[in-house]
Formats: sequence, structure tokens, C-alpha cells
Amino acid sequence: MSSHHIVREKQEPALYIHHLGNFDEEYLGQLLEWSPTLLVASSEYEKAISLGLKVDVVIGNEESTHIQENTKWILSPTESLQAVVKYLISEKYPAVNIISKENKFDDLAHLISDIDIVLFTETEKSYPVKPGFSVWKPAGTIFKIDIISYFETSNLKPIDEGTFEVIKDGFVSFEFITEYLFLTELL
Repeated sequence: MSSHHIVREKQEPALYIHHLGNFDEEYLGQLLEWSPTLLVASSEYEKAISLGLKVDVVIGNEESTHIQENTKWILSPTESLQAVVKYLISEKYPAVNIISKENKFDDLAHLISDIDIVLFTETEKSYPVKPGFSVWKPAGTIFKIDIISYFETSNLKPIDEGTFEVIKDGFVSFEFITEYLFLTELL
């Protein structure tokens, strides 16, 4: 028996490949599982199509002559994360997963109230959370936390500066007074 899933447009987070590097193909497959809108930096376009990916939007400053059918090209002076996220906000996307070389939110912090953002690197997954956030994690899960303010948590023990480990299988919760706390998990 086969099942067919109907995904409404923009129901799943868009996926933007800013820098693919040696990103694990299994994780990439998981991110592509529900056929999200796929955006790719022009510098990564050839690599994306060599992997057999159907690219919806290419963003960059030089248009390729070997473009896939039905692929939209957006000319941008830079391949900045900020430009891509602003485009997705203008197109009413509620969320985006970004594969990049770095997991820094510096240029994106002012946009996280408008769109949910998860940054992936080859080894990590980073995302902002709001006060009261909780998530179930198995014992031994490692979190890196960008400590920008005082916060309280349950079921975590510090193991190093800004690095914490889940004590036992169960929920981990976070309470703090700033707008967001930035969490990083190892992949």
C-alpha cells in the first residue's frame, strides 16, 4: 500500500543552500523529504544539479546559461543570507532551513521575528528559541548555547563554557528574559 502526501505550498520550511561543502547527504535528504522550495546560491548551483536536485530559485550576481526548466533566477549583488531571508519573508514563507559554512545569526537577528530560521553546517544545527521553549532529547545530547543573558534550564548540566549535556532522557526547558536564546545541537 502506498501513501501519497499532499504538501501545500509554503507549508514546509524552504531550504536555502548557501554553502554545501561536505554536508551529509542523508541529512540533506531529510531536509528535502517533503519537497520544500529549494533555493540555491549561484556559486552552489552546479553542485546542486549534479546531485540531481530540482532547484526552484537561484540567487546570485551572474546568471548561468545552463539553467533547469522552471527555475527562477534572482539577480542579487551578493549571495547574502540576509537578501535570501528578506526575499522569503516577502514571499510569505513562515520558515527556512539554511545550509551554510557558519552558524552565525549576526546578520539575521533582526529578521527572526518575521520567519523561523534554522542554520545547518556540516556538523551543527542552530536556531533561536523563545522563553518557555522545551524539547524532548535523549540523555547525552549536547547543546551549545550562545549565552547572551541569564537563563534557567532543566535537565541540563554544564560541561564546558557554553556547552551543556542532557542529563536524562526527557524534556529540556529554557527560561530567560531576552527575546531569544540561540541553541546549537551537534548533528
